[in-house]
Amino acid sequence: QVQLVESGGGLVQAGGSLRLSCAASGRTFSSYAMGWFRQAPGKEREFVAAIRWGGASPSYADSVKGRFTISRDNAKNTLHLQMNSLKPEDTAVYYCAVHSKGIYYSTRDPQNYGYWGQGTQVTVSS
Repeated sequence: QVQLVESGGGLVQAGGSLRLSCAASGRTFSSYAMGWFRQAPGKEREFVAAIRWGGASPSYADSVKGRFTISRDNAKNTLHLQMNSLKPEDTAVYYCAVHSKGIYYSTRDPQNYGYWGQGTQVTVSS
């Protein structure tokens, strides 16, 4: 059974940092793109960052570019999101996900992801 488990969320002051991790089990995802999404109360789930299987050409939402870094360790079947210079508007539940469509499908569209974690809460205080 495929399982994605996020960790590393918490409460941090504005300007602080957090590192999220996502541990995958049940199968190997080294050949799949993976991504991070977030959902704030009353808002739709939105794309944060994604990374292809080889780790090349990561993509970011404009709102996090330059502050967040996505990385993966295929040997350990894990995905990470380093979040620096956090802002109150980054407050949300963060989800990791595995892209289940082909390479020509956008990694920014949550509908192209077939496996999701349960989410981890990130709260940034002002």
